[in-house]
Amino acid sequence: MKIEFEKIIPSHENSSFQWNINPKLNNFFYWHFHPEYELVFIEIHEQEGTRHVGEHIARYEESDLTFIGSNIPHLNFDYGLQTEYEKVVLYVKEGFLKDTLQDTPELKGVYELFELSKHGITFGKNIKDVVGKKLKHLHELSSFEQFVEVLTLFKMLADSNDYTLLHEKPYDNQHNKREQERLKKIYSFIDEHYHHKIEIDEVASLTNLSKAPFCRYFKKMTKLTFTEFLNHYRVNQAKHLLLIDKNVTETCFECGFESLSYFNRIFKKITGENPLSFKKRHLSN
Repeated sequence: MKIEFEKIIPSHENSSFQWNINPKLNNFFYWHFHPEYELVFIEIHEQEGTRHVGEHIARYEESDLTFIGSNIPHLNFDYGLQTEYEKVVLYVKEGFLKDTLQDTPELKGVYELFELSKHGITFGKNIKDVVGKKLKHLHELSSFEQFVEVLTLFKMLADSNDYTLLHEKPYDNQHNKREQERLKKIYSFIDEHYHHKIEIDEVASLTNLSKAPFCRYFKKMTKLTFTEFLNHYRVNQAKHLLLIDKNVTETCFECGFESLSYFNRIFKKITGENPLSFKKRHLSN
């Protein structure tokens, strides 16, 4: 079974969380992993779904709430669904409050929950109904309110005894650890240099590959060309700048685009609207 490394692109660089609301991947078999922790909630109607996490495979009915540890391979929970459903995915940075969770007595339970996530955890009906309802509205809150509410939800999950571990032992993903490190190196380079022009040869040299083999490798691992991926990353950064009231021209060049017309075209291609419309719509709300 082919596995893919997924790069979770943050909505802005200073956030500990990223959301995916109703991604509608039900016709796409996506067996993948990523360094981020993942809390996924899904509600379906008149059909069973499949939970496939690591070596665990099971069916779920009506709804499912599962907490997946860092780098555990899993299938998208909506795969194969042919009926209406709602799905919310919360991604949490790999190093989220790492030392704080371990050293703060009040957060001991949350720390232990994150340790248990190495097994994969699925939750029972009572707790998943309460947490799932809150998850569906979390993305509407401000960054600080999200932070507080996410901690509260994890504390609720940590205090619950209504859960099942998906593996007896912590799941060890041995698949392509070398590739994980190689991709992390590429992503770190993009994080640091996306404001400026990036030559593919320059990035390829980080992986000890020449340009053509690097392009094939990157497309295989991410399903995007390097240019497509870089544009997606820059557009996500641009959204953040627009929402703090930067003008379109400033945003364009601060995010590494070399012309305003190209920025407008790429932004609309990725988001479905031009930068100015995006800014007006969100700031008016």
